[in-house]
Amino acid sequence: MDKHPQIIRLETDLLILGTGAAGCGAALAAREAGVKTLMVDKGKLESSGCLGGGNDHFIAVLGTEEPQDTIDDLVRVHNKPGSGFSEKQIREWGSVMPAMVKFLEGEGVHLLHNPDGSYLRTAGRGEPAWYINIAEGQKIKRLIARRLRAMGVDVLDHVMITRLLKKDGRIAGAVGFHVLEGDCYVISASTVILALGNSCNRATANSTGNPYNTWHSPFNTGSQYALAYEVGADIINMDVKQQATLIPKGFGCAGMNGINGSGAHELNALGERFMPKYHPQMENCPRQFQISGTHKELVEGRAPFHMEMRHIDPALLHHLQYVLMPGDKATFLDYCEQRGVDFAKAPMEVEIGEIEFSGMLATDDNYETTVPGLYNGCVFYTFSGSLCSGYMAARSAARRLAPPADVSDLENEIQAECARILAPLNVKGDVIPQDMFESSIRQVMSYYMGYVRNEAGMNIALERLSFIGAYRGKVKARNMHELMMVHEAEHLLQSCVLSTLCTVQRKESGRSVYRRADYPEKSAAYDGRILVVNKKDGRPETFWR
Repeated sequence: MDKHPQIIRLETDLLILGTGAAGCGAALAAREAGVKTLMVDKGKLESSGCLGGGNDHFIAVLGTEEPQDTIDDLVRVHNKPGSGFSEKQIREWGSVMPAMVKFLEGEGVHLLHNPDGSYLRTAGRGEPAWYINIAEGQKIKRLIARRLRAMGVDVLDHVMITRLLKKDGRIAGAVGFHVLEGDCYVISASTVILALGNSCNRATANSTGNPYNTWHSPFNTGSQYALAYEVGADIINMDVKQQATLIPKGFGCAGMNGINGSGAHELNALGERFMPKYHPQMENCPRQFQISGTHKELVEGRAPFHMEMRHIDPALLHHLQYVLMPGDKATFLDYCEQRGVDFAKAPMEVEIGEIEFSGMLATDDNYETTVPGLYNGCVFYTFSGSLCSGYMAARSAARRLAPPADVSDLENEIQAECARILAPLNVKGDVIPQDMFESSIRQVMSYYMGYVRNEAGMNIALERLSFIGAYRGKVKARNMHELMMVHEAEHLLQSCVLSTLCTVQRKESGRSVYRRADYPEKSAAYDGRILVVNKKDGRPETFWR
């Protein structure tokens, strides 16, 4: 480092942590309400979050004459016992969808239309035809960022938050560091919205051995949960919100939803279309059933797998390969060229990708967590769910703002955190390389928290994750990039511990992508039950509600 790091102090009314889709939705609502707002992210607003890589659809019910196009239908699909969502939240999501569609189109996002002027919508993930198709989806983030900056949103790019500040039982701000320059930032705020993404990636291995070749953004490593856990927030559903997808062989990308929804047939090594054995909606079923079905075929020796698409209408097939898939990941056509992939000429080989660990902050109908002043901007999933969740959280928070907290009496805590942030740059003696520290986490999770698990193995995983955690003080960062990765790995480790601990408590299979070998059947005893984890006396505690 060329300069001595300094502490930079800022103050705002509403602090939004994360500038992905959820953070952008929150900033939009906050500025509409006239609230002084600061967005913070370790990335850059124009490219951060999963949306920074693009997206090919936006879910919306629009109240048209088309079947299943009402908010009541949205409630019917999403208001499941144990989901963690309330009916009020789902209805509010549905009510915000049309406004967000109008906003996106007004900013130049290329939502596709049918010849009659209606939106081109397709079905996906077992849901009705709510998915508005998007062309040039890789441009979405830049278009939204341009609008937010024009609205006067303050944006702090390249700052990673490592700790939330809490005073008198209420959120008071956050501490972090500039990932390029090393300066420590202390931000006091009336209210904080956590919008750092529901996904926790880089936690298990994929076939390429490249932890950054992931389905969603590899820079989402569980900060949403690690930060909330440390200040005592309740986190729910870490035992069941674990997901995966099929990916083109060796190429981590989203977009398989569009392939499934267009009528593709998944074939095993025998040329059999096997998904009818596992779900009546076949390939267009909820994602967990396609993954569990494909994995069963895999362990029974019927791999590899291919998506057969040559029976699909040629115009739709061209749209799928050359419009939707590149909109989700801009390099998809480069992949096709190098692998000789042409949907119209031959089946495309696919495989099961890595497991993405997840969960949800326990959230009331005002989108506030169990810690006063801390709001959840990541209630629902997908581009639509994230953008709308952030919008709803900020709209609610804007009505309940208090003056920014005085954090001067937290100075000892702040100084200690700033020192802790930079400590990996100064580790001497017997050091652990940053990449070894993180890869050790991934090795444990891949082996003991893969698609098939049991209690004995998960308990070993917890022991080994604890062993890895004991080496935190010896992990060496040689530069600012590695320093960011050290702190990402610490958040990853915390999230993996919580996901593993919670999965041990659920003694059944069938509600997520994994199967417990020791409890292979689904149990009615868990119907409607939600597992909560929080921090008590310095350790994680779980309980059912």
